[in-house]
Amino acid sequence: MRPSLFSDENPVAQLVLTIITCLSCLFLSVSLGSLLSYLFYHVPPADLQSELENAQNVPLQKFFQLVQGVGFFMIPPLILGKVFSGSSTGYLKLNNVPSVGRFSLVFLIVLFAIPVVNLIAGLNSMIRLPQSMSDIQNYIDQTSKTYQTITESFMKVNTLQGLASNLLIVAIIPALGEEFLFRGVLQRIFSNWTRNVHWGILISSFVFSAIHMEFYGFFPRWILGIMFGYFLIWSGSLWLPILAHFLNNAIAVITYYLISNGLIKENMADIGSTTDFLPFTIICCLFTGAGIYLLYKKKNSF
Repeated sequence: MRPSLFSDENPVAQLVLTIITCLSCLFLSVSLGSLLSYLFYHVPPADLQSELENAQNVPLQKFFQLVQGVGFFMIPPLILGKVFSGSSTGYLKLNNVPSVGRFSLVFLIVLFAIPVVNLIAGLNSMIRLPQSMSDIQNYIDQTSKTYQTITESFMKVNTLQGLASNLLIVAIIPALGEEFLFRGVLQRIFSNWTRNVHWGILISSFVFSAIHMEFYGFFPRWILGIMFGYFLIWSGSLWLPILAHFLNNAIAVITYYLISNGLIKENMADIGSTTDFLPFTIICCLFTGAGIYLLYKKKNSF
């Protein structure tokens, strides 16, 4: 029997259809988000972009991010999984639920990796473009400041309801949607295209980081994407990278909540990002590496 046009044997056709599907869903989700923003928040479509960049209009930002998270990241992979294999859950490797041992090990890996990721982010923030590219550097700096301002206003909540809302929008939806798309779909496509699973992980993780359009967070996000990619390969289940992604984002949400309520110091959000924490970060790096090695070695025995 000849393989269908969109089978794994034809990754180029799969990639083209993935791009078309994602762009179509992005257009529909933005259109729906604009309409609902007008109905519920009385924001005209012409003013939507400026209001989304307004650090004071947090409810609109959260609402729009929720709509886009579902419309752009979650729905396309489910459609593509059905088209490519006839089963969304099967294609996305959601049928295989890992053992408690694997979940526990991934939890510890993510926990110990936080200072390491923060250190990489700190080093990333020190990168400067040549003087000849000063206009691009200024744009990056300004965009980064705007992003930081919006993030702080977005994450700063003082109630349990606000915490639950942030966990949904920042942790649960991205963990599901982004893992569906980047690990579940794109990693598989690029692995088949290059005929090398390692290249598939590197390329899909690069796209994963680049699409966030945050220069000073590019390298830590790329490394996290690579780690999530290997979690999928070693377990045969998308639930492990989903858990890791959720934990990474949820810890950040909870940390901001604790800081906002004065329960921990503000510098706890950046633990490991400076040389002041270097000995602690090195220890965490060793534990992270040991956990990853153990997960790799035991990949067939959990």
